[in-house]
Parts: sequence; structure tokens; C-alpha cells
Amino acid sequence: MSQLRNQMIRDMQLRSLAAGTQKQYLSAITGLAEYYHQSPDTIRLEQIQDYILYLLKDRKLAIGSCHCIFTALRFFYTVTLGRHPNTLPIPPVKKTSTLPEILSVEEVKKLFSATRNPKHRAMLMAAYGGGLRVSELVKLKVADIHSERIDRKSVG
Repeated sequence: MSQLRNQMIRDMQLRSLAAGTQKQYLSAITGLAEYYHQSPDTIRLEQIQDYILYLLKDRKLAIGSCHCIFTALRFFYTVTLGRHPNTLPIPPVKKTSTLPEILSVEEVKKLFSATRNPKHRAMLMAAYGGGLRVSELVKLKVADIHSERIDRKSVG
């Protein structure tokens, strides 16, 4: 391994970055180096901008996909190489937020009646009513439910 790669790994470990994040960051910097066939510490600022345009225009990556690459570039150039963040030509990522689709009352009733198993029905109702993710739903305990606050008319 190169000394620069070892330094980046050390910097990431010092900041307790998750193993998956470290792998993605290294992959992003490797992609930049392979694109230019040179060490990333010798790449000019204009080349970084050209690489970003390549990712967005030629490879047609979504901005969400580029977010990790941009973050990895910022980390490498500011932390590992010690460059000032204001000198980097890496744009801030604008996240587009999409609103969830609102179901009609009939669609919600159809959803809840899709299963005859009372346990599964209760899980669907808890997930929908509480806006829970699947991971949150599976960790739900009886003690988490305040049954005195349930509107009995809307449940039946």
C-alpha cells in the first residue's frame, strides 16, 4: 500500500469512521486517481472539477450517488493532505426531497384488510400510524404502545 493510502486510512480510523465509509472513501479516491492515471495528491483543482462534471454528465450519476464521492474528496484533500477547505472546487450537495405519497382512506382500509392474520394487521397499522420504518417496527415492544391513547373508532 502507498504511504498516502495508509495516511488516509489512519486519518479515517482516528475519526472513527465506519468500515463501510472507509471502504467507500478509498474507492472514491482510487476512482479519481485511475481516471487521471496519477497520484491524487498531484491532481490540480481544475481536474477535480472536470472529474465531478464527468461523474454528473458522462456517467450520469445522481447527485445522491455523488454525495459520498464529494465527501471523500473533501476528506482526502482537507484532512489527509491538509489543504484549506475554501480552496476546493467541490460543490455542496443539494439534496432533493420528495414527499411521500398520501394514501386515500379507501387505500388505507384496503392495505389493512390485505391480511387476515391479526398480528400482521396490527404490525401494518402500527407502521403506518406511527410512520415507522421496518427496522423500527421489528424493535417495537408492547411497553412502547400507549393503548389509552388509541382512538378505538378508527381501529375497527
